Amino acid sequence: MPTQSSSFKPVQKPIALAVLGLMFAQHAAAQQTPADSNKPATTAETPAAKPAATKLDTVVVTSGSRIKRDVFSSPAPIQIIKNEDAALAGFTSTAQVLQSTSVTSGQGQINAAFGGYVTDGGPGANTVGLRGFGPTRSLVLLNGRRMSPSGTRGSVGAADLNTLPNSIVDRIEVLKDGASSIYGSDAVAGVINIITRKDLDSIRLDAGATATEHGGGNAYNFSIAGGLIKDSYRVLASYNFNDNQAQTLGDRDWTRCNTTYQRTVAGGVVGGWGSADYVDPKTGKPKCYPTGQTGENGVTINTIGTFDPLTNIASVPAALRGTTVGVAAPGAVGTNFNRWRPNAAVTTGLVGYEGVGGGATTSLHPRDTFDERMLNNTLLSPIRNHNFYAEGSMDLAAMGDAELYGELLFNRRESSQVGFRQLSLDYAKGSPLLPASLAFSTVQTAPTLITNGLALGVRGFIGAGNSYSSQEVDFTRAVVGLRGSFGKINWDYDVSAVHSESSGSYTFDGFTTSKLAQSLNVVANGSGGFNCVDTSNGCVAAPALTTDIIAGKLPAAWLGFVYGNFVGNTKYKETVVTASTTGKLFKLPYGDVKGAFGAEFRKASIDDTPSEAMQTAAIYNFTSSGVTRGSDQATDVFAELEVPLLKDITMAKELTMNLSARRADYKSYGSGSTHKIGALWAPSGWISVRGTSGTSYRAPALFEQFVGATTGFIASTSDPCNDYSTKGAVRAANCASEGLPTTFLQTNSITSITSGGATSGLAAETSRNSSWGIILQPSLPTGWGDLSLAVDRFDVKVENGVDRSGPGNILTKCYDDPGFRAAGGFCRLVTRSTANNALTVNNSYVNLATDVVRGYEFNVRYTNEVGPGKLRVNMMATEYKEQSSKLFVTDALRDTNGTLGSPAWSGAMDLNYTVKGWNLYYGLEWVGKMSNYGYYGLDAATSPFKLDTPDYFLHSLSLSYSDSVSKWKVTGGVRNIADKNPPQISAATTYGTNRIGNAPLYSGMDLQGRRFFMNVSKTF
Repeated sequence: MPTQSSSFKPVQKPIALAVLGLMFAQHAAAQQTPADSNKPATTAETPAAKPAATKLDTVVVTSGSRIKRDVFSSPAPIQIIKNEDAALAGFTSTAQVLQSTSVTSGQGQINAAFGGYVTDGGPGANTVGLRGFGPTRSLVLLNGRRMSPSGTRGSVGAADLNTLPNSIVDRIEVLKDGASSIYGSDAVAGVINIITRKDLDSIRLDAGATATEHGGGNAYNFSIAGGLIKDSYRVLASYNFNDNQAQTLGDRDWTRCNTTYQRTVAGGVVGGWGSADYVDPKTGKPKCYPTGQTGENGVTINTIGTFDPLTNIASVPAALRGTTVGVAAPGAVGTNFNRWRPNAAVTTGLVGYEGVGGGATTSLHPRDTFDERMLNNTLLSPIRNHNFYAEGSMDLAAMGDAELYGELLFNRRESSQVGFRQLSLDYAKGSPLLPASLAFSTVQTAPTLITNGLALGVRGFIGAGNSYSSQEVDFTRAVVGLRGSFGKINWDYDVSAVHSESSGSYTFDGFTTSKLAQSLNVVANGSGGFNCVDTSNGCVAAPALTTDIIAGKLPAAWLGFVYGNFVGNTKYKETVVTASTTGKLFKLPYGDVKGAFGAEFRKASIDDTPSEAMQTAAIYNFTSSGVTRGSDQATDVFAELEVPLLKDITMAKELTMNLSARRADYKSYGSGSTHKIGALWAPSGWISVRGTSGTSYRAPALFEQFVGATTGFIASTSDPCNDYSTKGAVRAANCASEGLPTTFLQTNSITSITSGGATSGLAAETSRNSSWGIILQPSLPTGWGDLSLAVDRFDVKVENGVDRSGPGNILTKCYDDPGFRAAGGFCRLVTRSTANNALTVNNSYVNLATDVVRGYEFNVRYTNEVGPGKLRVNMMATEYKEQSSKLFVTDALRDTNGTLGSPAWSGAMDLNYTVKGWNLYYGLEWVGKMSNYGYYGLDAATSPFKLDTPDYFLHSLSLSYSDSVSKWKVTGGVRNIADKNPPQISAATTYGTNRIGNAPLYSGMDLQGRRFFMNVSKTF
């Protein structure tokens, strides 16, 4: 593939780094066992040697090792996010924090904007993946113990961030390094550990609200938390309520009128963006929500399809066969058509209708594609969470000063989505519901699902109004454990059991195929109406085809009969039992060799049962889903050693090696081993060098193994061969080789089939993960403050990675492959029917041969006493050097680094100035420019498509005041100060764009605009 465009050369970025700043992921890395995460974390601040500066905090963290340490740096890079900093940034939930640029390095995540898409965990779920890898390769922990997956539908395999307690979180630790040898198979790309507060000995009330300037998407939160700390026991409990309200397409200017957003290019003259958009004759402006390419998002409505068999003869030109002579609608070409919309003014040809497609009109633009009700569609799903969390511990004064501890979490998530539904209503040949003027038409001689065995006479493309779906998920997690120490040998032990259950229900609405067919099988009742031939089930006869019906004015009684709700249920259970011990093994000249040893047993099961109608494909023009049911279990043993090689000598203030290994035995995939080696070398007190290298072994998640065969449909407009003469020489040759004319337009939906891989040879995936870095902590002159800098290089390579490529991606890569079907590759997953040219795409879980991610992370932290207060600046930037993958071993790696959705650069900065009880905060999030031009070999200066986005900056500002006497705290601020909209791109299926409104479908862009927030807390 072509190399990335020069706009991503790293030489351009040091200036940006210096100006922007970026959030410093504090590489505090004193390590302790996960068991100790239930005890108050210590924060040691070095006494100030000079009044002008305060040394950087050292936070005891629980990620990256099971061995206790208390030094500033660790062999692996770790980022710390304090809860109070997240509140100052205007984040109202832990999910928002974890999906922010500072954690994800600008990589796309599944959030509330994906409610209308089929995603893992189902609509409404929020997940996180590190280093550009999916969420099943990033482990989420709560107090050092794994959070189980939850959600709806069959593809439940990652923790839903909605289930995390918000108000009781103390800090978030992000290990951006592979840790499978320490935490298990799914810690391929990193580990996120959420640590709750341990020091609460009071009652605290919190209430907050966020209001958007332009309406929609407001958020409200309330919490109460209380704790009691005594000599022999400690208890803590909290209740959180979060209500994130819906934002619709109609709430924002840039989503009210989705356009093609292309430009004219002719004779060396390039027009402005939008100059090539189809101008709707009805408005004189670019057409809103057209249809024809992915990202235009319109749908054919207010139209009928006909076919005149009398013209389907050899003497009639091929382009006109099956058409009928009529009057052209504005924008349509010629006099022969097979797509029509009502027009009472037409008195010749097909009386009462004007032609909008077929014959010489190959464009879809003249058809009606927009209905005002589309603006009710959900842009951001409303999500309401009720979260109860409790934890406690009690000293037993026995068994090595043992402590019995436990946790209980319950979360209910309620979410919903609004869409728009097109009804393809098929009237049988000869049906009394058809007017005499349309009796000539026979669209096809074969029956359809609802023509009761008869030929299809006329098809109505009807805008049936808004559709609704909802989800309700109950998640329960219980922890019980015992920890203590073996007194004489001074070894700690920890034994814990975690049991989690997720129970979700999901509801869709739609047309029942059998009832539609029943209602269309009618006879005249002699009173100008119709009766069902089959009168069972309270049948209501379908309406006769009239202009009102075509316009979507459907009778309520008929809708009540044919339309219904369909409910499915998803259950996921997981039990984890872990036992570990850690302590000193023996002495070496420069310190004690420490070790950690343990075993873990995990058992999980999934049971997704769609409604019977979904299982039997009984919902008209809707996906079908089979039952997803299966279980797996694994038994692991693990060991870790920390060896001090040198200490406090010349050129070796510290030289420590860390070794870890894990052996996993899966019931489904057999055994596999992982290992990791890390080292930290500090030549002096102000410089440290660190590095790690490790492997992982990940058995496919339950849904990847057992997801029931699911058949879905994508629009016919996604066929790569539609009007292929304009889409490049390679694609044109490939489409022509299948016997398709250059003006080909697909008339059938594209079938996408997804199924689990347990029965088709799906293998476990393996990976290698390495990193190295340097940390500088120079001693600055008096009054200059304290500075810490870190640079880390990361390199992750996953082989046999389990994933789906996506139907659109598969089709594009198949038809743009010069070798096409002879070369194999993605074309192995695509078939085209020789009967009607319909496409079928196998989008099932397969072993992607290779995924490679490489890059650098830069971190800076600076503190100083400035005037009467203290200044703190945290900065972080990530540069990806490669983000490549290939599906089959024989394929070439394709590097998407810097393309839309995969930025090569990203970063964040936060600045705090604290004086007495006041704290002024400024935050900046940055996503680097992205472009698809270089990837597809296009010239950005002359391409008619907008395929790039500029550097994107998001600014936030807040002010808080805390009164230590009355124990009040008030925080107020604004996010997206500049009211920055996401940048616009073109709808261009061929060149890999996917949009929401006119913007990229990408979580790194803010979809809400300027919004104001306030939070008030009171401690009693």
